[in-house]
Amino acid sequence: MTNYLIIDDEQMAHEIIKEYCDLIPDLKLAKHCYDALEALEYLRSNQVDLIFLDLNMPKLKGFDFLRSLSKKPKIIVTTAYKEYALEGYELEISDYLLKPFSFERFLKAVNKALEIDAKHSSRSSTQNKPQKETIFVYADKKHIQITLDEIVYIEAAGNYAKIIFENDQLLVRSKFSYLMEKLPQTDFIRIHKSFIVSKKHIKIIEGNRIKVLENYLPIGNYYKAQVNKLLKE
Repeated sequence: MTNYLIIDDEQMAHEIIKEYCDLIPDLKLAKHCYDALEALEYLRSNQVDLIFLDLNMPKLKGFDFLRSLSKKPKIIVTTAYKEYALEGYELEISDYLLKPFSFERFLKAVNKALEIDAKHSSRSSTQNKPQKETIFVYADKKHIQITLDEIVYIEAAGNYAKIIFENDQLLVRSKFSYLMEKLPQTDFIRIHKSFIVSKKHIKIIEGNRIKVLENYLPIGNYYKAQVNKLLKE
């Protein structure tokens, strides 16, 4: 639901904007404000997603009001004065509607404002979400991208390597040493000349063997010190 505010000193403008907004799903009127000072007072304790803003108002002009906001919602200017359009876009408004405007033009402005907001939210979400590391391996005559986080362990098999997942496995034509170089040492450990194990999938370390899934894998003498170091981390 998108909460919106109407700031205009003309009653007729409020009625038209409200009528148009009622035709658009998920728009909810927060308040009618008849000057910018009234809007500032409201915004001190309330948040809105979208403002329909007139420019030529008493006490405080529309753009002066806009400059006073530390955190700006989406702004659609609704005015009879076309000469302020450039200034409006410099203040990063979403759209500039010249009165009188049709419902089609109004709808286009609202969709533009909400689309910009949706893209920003999506981009922020993507940036904040950690990306899972992947590598490409060669199997079945094609290159396959696998997610490192899903690997349980890898077993050497001559010129091939067997990658074991929780519910699947993949035989790849890659040297064991090549795969070891591609894997982050923070997440994987070599426990034997033939085995690399994902640290998070280790269930039990017992004597000279490690349990992952339901399998016990041997710990080579050369790699015993590395496994013991893991226990101290």
